Amino acid sequence: MINVENLSKHYGAFTALDGVSFHVATGRVVGFLGANGAGKTTTLRILSCFMPPSAGMATVGGFDTVRASDDVRRLIGYMPESVPLYGDMRVVEYLRFRARLKGVASDCVSAALERVISQCHLQEKRRSLIRALSKGQRQRVGLADALIHDPRLLILDEPTSGLDPDQRVEVRSLIAALAGEHTVLLSTHILPEAEASCSDVIIIHKGRIAASTSIAEVTGGEQRWRVRVADRDYAVTTGASAAGTLTRWDSAEAASQHAAREVSAGRVLLEVGPEKRTLEDLFMSVVAERIPTP
Repeated sequence: MINVENLSKHYGAFTALDGVSFHVATGRVVGFLGANGAGKTTTLRILSCFMPPSAGMATVGGFDTVRASDDVRRLIGYMPESVPLYGDMRVVEYLRFRARLKGVASDCVSAALERVISQCHLQEKRRSLIRALSKGQRQRVGLADALIHDPRLLILDEPTSGLDPDQRVEVRSLIAALAGEHTVLLSTHILPEAEASCSDVIIIHKGRIAASTSIAEVTGGEQRWRVRVADRDYAVTTGASAAGTLTRWDSAEAASQHAAREVSAGRVLLEVGPEKRTLEDLFMSVVAERIPTP
């Protein structure tokens, strides 16, 4: 669905993207991860034909984002981080207006409207003024807007930014429900969101791709083992709380040997057990490898 080759973007002397290449397969939900300023939004703006690259190329559904931008726009639904909504319009009025702007045929608008209202759980808010909605509800309206013309590719830029935990879960479940029916490229710097919602991840760091893999490969790799110990006096006064010194080992045997040595040395064993690798582990490792040592 998306093919990016040697994409670069320069703003004067500043390089926002430096030879970025990646591929997104049809029907996947892909997290596009990176710290603020890593190049995520710049990449999404190029893919959505908001601006051209300085070099390289990007295609969506086989169409070049520069030479065939009209064709690309018909294929994508784009939800920016700050969703621009008309507060004085009611939800149903706004979505009907957006459907017509996006070229939905007159006799198909009502069906499209009912589809996205159901998908985004807006039934009870369909007649509400947008300015009266909560932040989470406005995000749902923005998602419904992005979906109204039934795009093949959905591009979401920080869709859970500024939401409370309950609202994040709500938006996350909506995104998960789109898997298979749409290809989704989800930009975020909140790693648990990506781990919960995405099938694959692409990590960008300082304008370059640092890693590209599946969530299954990240979390299903070799297990590490954790050992936590504490000084005996500390354990007695605190009731052996989960504090203390934590170490991680690549095998159960190494962890067991370390735990035995610590116990022999008079320390209290607080915890020993397996620990799954997380997306945060991958993110921190690939970013750390690319940060120059002072």
